[in-house]
Amino acid sequence: MPTLRLRLRSVFMALGILGFGHAAPAAAPPPPLAIAAAADLQFALAEVRTAFMAAHPGQEVAITYGSSGNFYTQLTNKAPFDLFLSADLAYPKKLVEAGLADGSTEFRYSRGRLVLWVPNGSPIPVEQGLSALLHPAARKVAIANPRHAPYGRAAEAALAKLGLLETLRPRLVFGENIAQTAQFVQTGAADIGILALSLAKAPAMTATGRMWELPLEAYPALDQGGVIPNHARNRAAALAFREFMRSPAGKAILRNYGFTTDAP
Repeated sequence: MPTLRLRLRSVFMALGILGFGHAAPAAAPPPPLAIAAAADLQFALAEVRTAFMAAHPGQEVAITYGSSGNFYTQLTNKAPFDLFLSADLAYPKKLVEAGLADGSTEFRYSRGRLVLWVPNGSPIPVEQGLSALLHPAARKVAIANPRHAPYGRAAEAALAKLGLLETLRPRLVFGENIAQTAQFVQTGAADIGILALSLAKAPAMTATGRMWELPLEAYPALDQGGVIPNHARNRAAALAFREFMRSPAGKAILRNYGFTTDAP
């Protein structure tokens, strides 16, 4: 009998070694959160992402920046994004109206603002305001493409309202989005640019350039917001990121970059 008991114990131990006694495997990490974000968020959202990931260990966040109009077109074809952050709230609203996004997730996160920006070495007196655009050294004026970039439409509207659009039209150069527009002025491809305040307040740009803010009444309100598409694959993480942007911590980061986070 003792020998039989020893043999049975050996069998049960072997079964345990083969896996019957193993603990359940660890849960798979959640899939990355895929965000389509307006280019004016490039610097601010990098900080929001870092803070969000610290608060949600194990949740990766992949952000693609570009023009809001282009993202809207892609999302109508169900591009694989879980959250859309647009420089023009009209685009998320259109997705909701088309039945392509969840209206209950639509939210406003800011109102965008425009500035004139020149490099520090420029002879253009940007501090004098819009008259700086008529300076002889302002041979090329960069704005975002009005066809699909909300900041471009706002810049064009400001120039038209102030009677400068037709005079400056031959000098205009168009960035694919507001981030590329800023690059044009930084690299010398343009002499002055009408940019997003959120980009001009980034450390790299405050250290290398000068700016002047356009009056808010010079252009239509740039209400900015987001929405979760119906085809989102990681809705839970998208909702969490949305709430983090609206939290005191998220708003504080956005305000540091000139975003207006108060209610409209």
